[in-house]
Amino acid sequence: MCGLTGLFDCRTTRDFDPALIQAMTDAVAHRGPDGEGVYTAPGIALGHRRLAFIDLAGGIQPMQTADGALTIVFNGEIYNFPDLMAELKGRGAQFQTRSDTEVLLHGWRHWGADLFARLRGMFAFALWDAPQQTLVLARDRFGKKPMHYATLADGRMVFGSEIKSLLKMPGLDRSLDPAAVEDFFTYGYVPDPKTIYAAIRKLPAAHALIARRGQPAQLLRYWNLLDNLHPRAEPAAPKKDMVAALRHAVKIRLISDVEVGALLSGGVDSSAVVALMAGEQEAPVSTFSIGFEERAYDESGYAKAVSQRYGTSHHTRIVDPGDFSLLPRLPQIYDEPFGDVSALPTLAVCKLARQTVKAALTGDGGDEILAGYRRYAFFAAQMRARAWMPDSIRGPLFSFLADIYPHGARLPRVLRAKTTFRELSLSPADAYLRMVSALPTEIRAQILSPDFRKGLGGYDSGEVARAHFNVDAPLDMLQRAQYTDIMTYLPGDILTKVDRASMANSLELRAPFLDQELSDWAFSLPDGLKLERGAGGKAVLKKAMEDFLPHDLLYRPKKGFTIPVAEWFRGPLKEEVRALAHGARLKESGLFDSSAIAAMAQAHITGSRDFSKPLWLLWVFGSFLEHAAQAK
Repeated sequence: MCGLTGLFDCRTTRDFDPALIQAMTDAVAHRGPDGEGVYTAPGIALGHRRLAFIDLAGGIQPMQTADGALTIVFNGEIYNFPDLMAELKGRGAQFQTRSDTEVLLHGWRHWGADLFARLRGMFAFALWDAPQQTLVLARDRFGKKPMHYATLADGRMVFGSEIKSLLKMPGLDRSLDPAAVEDFFTYGYVPDPKTIYAAIRKLPAAHALIARRGQPAQLLRYWNLLDNLHPRAEPAAPKKDMVAALRHAVKIRLISDVEVGALLSGGVDSSAVVALMAGEQEAPVSTFSIGFEERAYDESGYAKAVSQRYGTSHHTRIVDPGDFSLLPRLPQIYDEPFGDVSALPTLAVCKLARQTVKAALTGDGGDEILAGYRRYAFFAAQMRARAWMPDSIRGPLFSFLADIYPHGARLPRVLRAKTTFRELSLSPADAYLRMVSALPTEIRAQILSPDFRKGLGGYDSGEVARAHFNVDAPLDMLQRAQYTDIMTYLPGDILTKVDRASMANSLELRAPFLDQELSDWAFSLPDGLKLERGAGGKAVLKKAMEDFLPHDLLYRPKKGFTIPVAEWFRGPLKEEVRALAHGARLKESGLFDSSAIAAMAQAHITGSRDFSKPLWLLWVFGSFLEHAAQAK
């Protein structure tokens, strides 16, 4: 894993200040402590920080072809690079190293834009084609690796793995994007392709940006999960196929010249990965877990049971729920507001793992491709309930019930009738939108100021999710919910969280469940193999792992990897919560209604309502504003 940066003049060949590309590269030093390099030529500059795994001596970057025509900086791993290398050698390519980086150089030369769809792995790279005066930026299928870019009015483009590199560019507009602010308070993160800054964009997953000097840049989508939909017939041996697909995905992600460990939460996905990983190597797997003092949040006992079964070298850290030491680091690590509270324990487990290994496998992606989130089961139940009455009656009836039913946010999800009634009153797309929203429309309307909402000009943040849910494709309702998450929540939240948390600790994470062949197979499975009464979500995976993992681990209720924010805000942090409404940064921004925030804080502290979600997002946003002001 690495960090990359760069500058490109889309119009002329004027030189860039070497100190600028060096400063941009230094800003992502945490992503690659094993080495650094800079390449400059008229109108182009590339910077790289390396975290080395393959061909430790030969894989130095920026890397060039022998003739100097092509230069690349690359972040990621290409798991099928040996096969691609062999094919390219058969076409006459002369390799100077045995690294996957050089495969990208020769692959571009021989296949051009057809290269991207051939790659099996996680990647973001910038490739300079000098003869064609063309810059190529590319990002992997699911968006595991990040790429940000911005173009200034004078034609200069700046790009990099993290926003902090781009902010080194003089003259780059730092104005906030109002639509991105609304998105953040809707979803808890800023969805691709936006960033919190109006001038900066994320390269979407499965896209390449091809910029030839003197011509308009082209944004190319090279893959879509919907391109390879299989017939919805049940496989003859689904459990056997599940194990085989996951085992192969694990195996190819163990290719490395250094030890690869595993993050073991004690959940189904990470436990399955460790179980199959243990069968692929003779040495004990190094596994890493976080435990919590509160039993309601702790899964370390299940992780320990898996470790003992497979003889792993297990490392556990118990996190004190009163330890807030990581909170101040969040704005610097994520560069924009990021509201997933599990970023904190993720940072902690990555720090623990990095003390022993440089790379680790994770269970990320299993919930999206195999319908593991509890909301999928709730949504499926709602879809069945809708069949009981016509829409003309259902909408008004459940809207009325939602209006009159009391709040029950502190109750278990299954008992929150007000939430269920509201969702049943809406269209399927809008019902699912409410399920995935961090804050519903009515809460956003309270905390965001009237002037800000008026300035949005009618922008509807719900369209981000709604557009994917209503995609023109032969999908059933469960697949539509999954596809929405794969296109939004997965790259915007889950993969952003683990990339920044791991890279802040110079650790590479690899996700076998997001293997392209496994994901294609799993997404097209009949609903009954994903959701099953008694098994819940990921039914096919749970059944497939019955010979590998304890029954109580597989079939216990799902827990989130989270922290007790609601309790924090009523206890040790309650004074800070009270002060939110009057914080200088939030008030000066003009974005918020201070009186509404103060009322929410008081209601939460007294226990009359649970407003931990909006208060947490406000806390995160205020911390971002403070960090951004200090960084100018």
